[in-house]
Amino acid sequence: MPFISKDWRSPGDSWVKTDEGWEKLKVLECVKRKRCISECSNASDTENENENGDNEVPPHCHITLKCTREIAGFNGLGEAVRRLDFRSSVRDGRRFNYVCALLRLLVSGKGITSLPGGAQRLLLQMLEEVATYVSDSQQNINVLRGLVQQLRSLLNQENQKCWGKPLGSQTLWAEHVQTIQRIQDIASQIEIKEPGPNIRPKLHDLPEECVREIILRITDYKDLEASASAWSLMAALISEQRVWRELSHFHFTKQQIDVILEKMCLQDTKERHRNWQAIYHALRKMYGVREELQYAEILAFCRLCRCLFWPSAGHPCIVDQCPDFRQRVQDAGNSNSNETQPVPPAKFLQYFSL
Repeated sequence: MPFISKDWRSPGDSWVKTDEGWEKLKVLECVKRKRCISECSNASDTENENENGDNEVPPHCHITLKCTREIAGFNGLGEAVRRLDFRSSVRDGRRFNYVCALLRLLVSGKGITSLPGGAQRLLLQMLEEVATYVSDSQQNINVLRGLVQQLRSLLNQENQKCWGKPLGSQTLWAEHVQTIQRIQDIASQIEIKEPGPNIRPKLHDLPEECVREIILRITDYKDLEASASAWSLMAALISEQRVWRELSHFHFTKQQIDVILEKMCLQDTKERHRNWQAIYHALRKMYGVREELQYAEILAFCRLCRCLFWPSAGHPCIVDQCPDFRQRVQDAGNSNSNETQPVPPAKFLQYFSL
């Protein structure tokens, strides 16, 4: 005998629910529910696509400089690295040296074992990305070898410990060891391939004037010395005083150069009689090379909105949202001609409790 319930009627239906009617109602309800979920998900996907396509926000990260009773904040290294898109910046030629300098600071010293687990994983992912990029481009191999050497020293230090191991999950540390091994394997398998015979012109085919212009654009004296040992023509060009004079004026101010000239008793000598290579090294030892000039692009800090960002990409500043904000800051007596300041790798790490 079929089960007959009370007069449960579905909207738009004129049948009484028996066991067959009950099954039909459940099927209709499921269809309606799925249709509603599908419409909602499609609407949300459309909104996300519009937001990602129309309002693409450049990488940036807000920083808390000082914690007060009214403002409490904490700067997380892993979160800042993700927000500033350091992993993708590895493949940007302008940011590569900056990211690698930051990685060297993180690996050296206390090493990655002093960082939280998430930051450790992100750091090693960036190192693996560096190894892959260097392998693909066959450039900056010396930078990768230096990082691999630091990782090898780190593993040796941890393996030689008699008591205690890195804090945290042993499984996580085992994954880190495997990642380090992959990085070492990538670095050991890199082979420099000479361009094919049909690729012209090569460096040796360029006229001397072009090679000189290339040398004049090198900002690191170590690269100059390495170039001199690679080719006799470059060695002859690098021995020219013009190269070292341009390098000195690029890294140091006129006042600093005058101090060194006076100290070396070269103030009254003619410029063509000065040994600019010796002058440059004297300047470097006394004043040091400005770190922000060693990178094609360096992180910047906005004083107005307390935000770290890449200058080439920009950032959503409070001045853009409130045009009269700059005027109010000036009226308050806090005007500063430099609204942004460069942030070298060592300065970047000072924002975090490491």
